[in-house]
Amino acid sequence: MSILVCGSMAYDSIMVFNDRFRNHILPEQIHILNVSFLVPDLRREFGGCAGNIAYNLKLLGADPLIMATVGEDSDPYRRRLDHLGLRQDHVREVRGKFTAQAFITTDLDDNQITAFHPGAMFHSHLNDVRDAAGVKLGIVAPDGRDGMLRHAQGFAQAGVPFIFDPGQALPILSGEELRNCLKLATWCTVNDYEMRLMSEKTGLSEAEIVAGVDALVVTLGAEGSRIHARGECIEIPAAKPDEILDPTGCGDAYRAGLLYGLANGWDWLRSGRLAAVMGAIKIAHRGGQNHRPTRDEIAARHVAAFGESPW
Repeated sequence: MSILVCGSMAYDSIMVFNDRFRNHILPEQIHILNVSFLVPDLRREFGGCAGNIAYNLKLLGADPLIMATVGEDSDPYRRRLDHLGLRQDHVREVRGKFTAQAFITTDLDDNQITAFHPGAMFHSHLNDVRDAAGVKLGIVAPDGRDGMLRHAQGFAQAGVPFIFDPGQALPILSGEELRNCLKLATWCTVNDYEMRLMSEKTGLSEAEIVAGVDALVVTLGAEGSRIHARGECIEIPAAKPDEILDPTGCGDAYRAGLLYGLANGWDWLRSGRLAAVMGAIKIAHRGGQNHRPTRDEIAARHVAAFGESPW
């Protein structure tokens, strides 16, 4: 089944300050803050929700389509997509813009200072999901506001079931826009904090949101996840990771597991377990796309966590 992954593609520049921010910021001078941090450690990662989800789907053996907007600096990412065998039919370059990118500085206490430049991401509305032929399943992941709204409407008009995944875009979507997307969506995925924020912005309780979609998936970090579907709440325990290195992209890996299960007609328990395994594999690696398990290795991790192979 063709899966269309709508969302951001981005570069993440991650720097490490080998000290503590608090040692160099004077609280009484915060109104005239002017500081510089030496960051000898720097790495550049490929990221963005669409890129991460598609990467994990490819690991699982799927052949997803990405719908995203990138800038004139996208050649390194495009070469990576080619190397991975991920199609670029609906990856649009926006002239005069940079690809979305985050600049993240972390200190020794794991405090972070992040600057995010949306760039081409804010032009995601130039794409139309109805231009993607043969799509049977989709996801609207965090992206430019207008693009997310257009993609949700497009999936609904095309009769394509889709996951609404507001994530980091929750602050830029109004309560009315969120309520409308929930009405159009088949399923919704959020983490527990996002669930509370979405409830606050829409004025809808969790029970009311559950009643309006076929399934609501709420991830709970180390406590696993819960899936509300068909009048029941399915508890999915977390799979044990080898180590906890970096949570960046764990939610995207989890969503790829869900999408793979939905595309193959699995029930929610089976899909949720695969999603949990994908999240556990990702968290043991830095960056959103540096884990490289084979399907056999994914199956072995699934057996270790849940006592049976996923396929």
